[in-house]
Amino acid sequence: MIDYRSDTVTRPCSGMLKAMLAAEVGDDVFGEDPTVNKLEEILAEMFGMEAALFCPSGTMTNQIAIKCHTQPGDEVICDESSHIYQYEGGGIAFHSGASVKLLQGNLGRIQAEQVEAAIQPDDPHRPRTRLVSLENTSNRGGGSCYDWNEIVKIHQVCKKHHLKLHLDGARLWNALIAKKETPEQYGKIFDSISVCLSKGLGCPAGSVLIGSKDFIRYARRIRKVFGGGMRQAGYLAAAGIYALQNNFHRLAEDHHHAKQIAESLKEKIIVKEILPVETNIIIFELKETLPAPAFADLLKKHQILVYAITPQRIRMVVHKDISPEMIQYTINIIQKI
Repeated sequence: MIDYRSDTVTRPCSGMLKAMLAAEVGDDVFGEDPTVNKLEEILAEMFGMEAALFCPSGTMTNQIAIKCHTQPGDEVICDESSHIYQYEGGGIAFHSGASVKLLQGNLGRIQAEQVEAAIQPDDPHRPRTRLVSLENTSNRGGGSCYDWNEIVKIHQVCKKHHLKLHLDGARLWNALIAKKETPEQYGKIFDSISVCLSKGLGCPAGSVLIGSKDFIRYARRIRKVFGGGMRQAGYLAAAGIYALQNNFHRLAEDHHHAKQIAESLKEKIIVKEILPVETNIIIFELKETLPAPAFADLLKKHQILVYAITPQRIRMVVHKDISPEMIQYTINIIQKI
């Protein structure tokens, strides 16, 4: 099967497996796993921040960050399509007792003016606005990337109103490549950053939360409460180190492949709309004559897996396990439908 359902379906390559088997490990709950400690140091230094915390998933790193930044009764501002709201099991309410102010952005990207207008007044009848969360790239936005100047403006609004700013950077690696930005830029702007190792970088599991020493100290406590403390986690951390060294810059290839598929879809009469393709995600809407599940079934008969995210929309995600030959085969099949 050629699997475009997500970039989480990748499998470790032989080099990554060797790095995992050779990892020096200890008990990370005691802070004694040298490979986990090394991964955390690498990422903290990469972003120019003080400390980092290795966790099982991006959902956990996001929810830990929200818990650290808020108190029950506070409010989080984010785009209506944000992963923290749509795909984390109601975790903001469940874990943090916080409410959410949803903004209607452009392909998952909100603007500084929207953020400022959404901040609650100092009124006991209303929740207290405490946190703004951005997602870059935006999953539901088709892998769209924020304009850096807009991020700076949002940061200035947060600073003016004493709000914390969190980044769900599950696919930040893709944004950095596509926009030619640096991790240090983000480290100077955000109070906390979550990055995934299990998506574009191809690791079997793991995400890392990055921030100040005090923030990460508190986050470590929350991770324990959430059940996220792992023991000999260095085997997974070794995969992360390998991925940062070998799989980061190759993301440009995935972006190129995604654009190739998008171009082939533009020629199809059955395709109503394609969201702009900036990175490795392709989201397109089919005309009413062909429902998305039916289109997915057609491709499955040709050994191609895609994800019907709505009755008429399909998502395809390109990743390191998709070769140029697979891309060409996919294009050939699409042309025949």
